[in-house]
This record gives sequence, structure tokens and C-alpha cells, in this order.
Amino acid sequence: MEVVNALGRRKRAVARVFVSEGTGKITINKRDLAQYFPSTILQYVVKQPLNKLEVAEKYDIKVNLYGGGFTGQSQALRLAIARALVKINPEDKATLRSEGFMTRDSRSVERKKPGQPKARRRFQFSKR
Repeated sequence: MEVVNALGRRKRAVARVFVSEGTGKITINKRDLAQYFPSTILQYVVKQPLNKLEVAEKYDIKVNLYGGGFTGQSQALRLAIARALVKINPEDKATLRSEGFMTRDSRSVERKKPGQPKARRRFQFSKR
């Protein structure tokens, strides 16, 4: 099997994933998964598609990850891994879609409007 690549995005985070056959090692920006995401919750989020298909020990995953915060990065990585797994085996798409791993979460930060402190927050109104 050759190397399969895929892209995942969430908010400002972008994850480029390279999946090859191996022993289940996930390397993010030349660091181990546990070192890059110390939180066990974020590690769980990243591994969700692998665990759902029960292929966690079957593939080595190399990741280039940039932008955003740690939650957005972990969710971008989850999407990228799911897309790569579908490229490897298209029959898995229905399973991953039913869990919501194939859907790109398009929500991002709303822009700040001029004359206001934030996107929707207005300055305090004074009648007099």
C-alpha cells in the first residue's frame, strides 16, 4: 500500500495527514501524539475514526498540523484521518458518516464589526 494523504480543517486549524501501513504510531509535527496532545480527551477525539473501524494498530499516521487552538486542531485531525481511511477503503464511508466524522464543521469566528467592541456586542446604550 502506498501513502494516502488527506486534508482536514476546523476553524483556523489545518491538518495534512499521510497514512501508511504500520504499527499504529501517530506523529504530529515530528512529535508523538501523547506529547503534542497531553489531554486524554483530545487523544480520544483524534483516534475516534480509527477505533470505530478497529484499525488503530494497522496504520502509521504522519501529520502536519498548524493554525487554531488545540481543540480545533484535534477535530481537524479527526476529519483528515476519516477522509484518509475512506480513500483507503470506500466501504467505510457509511460507518464514519453515521458517527459524524465525515462532516466538515464550517463554524468559525464571526468578524468584528466597526463601531462595536465585538462581533455582536454593542456599547452600553445611554438614553441621556
